[in-house]
Amino acid sequence: MIWNEKIETMEPLALKDIQSDRLKKLVAYIYKNCSVYKKKFDDAKITPDQIKTIDDIKRLPFTVKEDMRDNYPYGLFSASPKDLVELHVSSGTTGNPTLVGYTKDDIKLWSDVMARTICCAGAEPGDTIQIAYGYGLFTGGLGFHYGAMEMGLKIIPTSSGQTSRQLKIMRDFGPRILACTPSYCLYMADEAKDMGLNPADSSWKIGIFGAEPWSASMRKEIQQIWGMLATDVYGLSEIIGPGVAQECKYQDGLHIFSDVFFPEIINPQTGQEMPPGKDGELVITTLTKQGIPLIRYRTRDVASINYEKCRCGRTSPRISKIKGRTDDMIVVRGINVFPSQIEHVLLGIEGTHPHYQIIVDRQAHKLDTVEVLVEVDEKVFSDEVKKLHEFEERIKMEIEGLLSIGVKVTLVEPKTIQRSEGKAKRVIDKRIL
Repeated sequence: MIWNEKIETMEPLALKDIQSDRLKKLVAYIYKNCSVYKKKFDDAKITPDQIKTIDDIKRLPFTVKEDMRDNYPYGLFSASPKDLVELHVSSGTTGNPTLVGYTKDDIKLWSDVMARTICCAGAEPGDTIQIAYGYGLFTGGLGFHYGAMEMGLKIIPTSSGQTSRQLKIMRDFGPRILACTPSYCLYMADEAKDMGLNPADSSWKIGIFGAEPWSASMRKEIQQIWGMLATDVYGLSEIIGPGVAQECKYQDGLHIFSDVFFPEIINPQTGQEMPPGKDGELVITTLTKQGIPLIRYRTRDVASINYEKCRCGRTSPRISKIKGRTDDMIVVRGINVFPSQIEHVLLGIEGTHPHYQIIVDRQAHKLDTVEVLVEVDEKVFSDEVKKLHEFEERIKMEIEGLLSIGVKVTLVEPKTIQRSEGKAKRVIDKRIL
């Protein structure tokens, strides 16, 4: 089944006409309603009437996350704050967070692309979906909720956590679809075994997993343990949340809904377009959003793109699984973490040095762990064990308060962390991704 068959199977030339028309309207709308973009266009000596087809998109300036933070809260919005019906906020490196907002029409758009997403994974009207992504300021839970409602599914909004309860609900109500992070799915497998349950007997037949990087071997393990089809979903809050791209049953790339999210793959150093099949930075333009539409947003995610028609019948472009980042951000349990956030905390605590290292790991069927090694003054190490523990706990609480995830803090003596003549190696990611 294809949710929006007319659009999702449209011939490329017809799709290009839609994209061109929407881009022209978008540029005129943004130029009129957003002073930040008007200045960007004026500086680039671009006027809306110069944008005639989707090919002209290359003439437009890029947008980066700093544009959102520097113009916080509403400076990058094109809709008036009074026309917004929902806001989501995510933490940033330091300083201002990233704010995204939705008009009523944006929520309708989100519902539609999420219906396409869930349908692309294999869901059918009448199915039951268990949504174990977090609800709240994180866009995951609500995005899936809106899409499932649009599809007419029965929704069990369990949100994240309370694993034994998740499993009881699965046994009691028999949902066919599970939506959560892949690491949490494997974590639930271990919990099921501890409860005397056989994961292979579960009702879940389709999994829609995202919000963190995961490997082909992890997919294979999930499918073998649970006996389900494990599909990859891609999204980011700045664009809309989940619902930007989704794998079908053939698991041969993620279909990106390019009538509303126009993709480009660029060389991150030069900004030039990369040919199909070659890795580069994914850039997205939101062609129909009203609240905070973005022009050529640099996601910093590394991927390639394929324009060939898929065996499922969809003609939309397919992006590869995300292969890395062009910046130093890491994703842990669905939370974006920047080393500079850790540094910001440490600079405010007397007795610590500006030398630290973040170690991210993932044991089999466990959630991601984060350990922060922190160099401290010799005087701190000469204190009694109780004071050392209190100092460790203080750093831990401040980091957790900023990142909203649990961390382990380990104090180390000065000059313990290896120095580098070039860029300091702040992150050691031991996960097999």
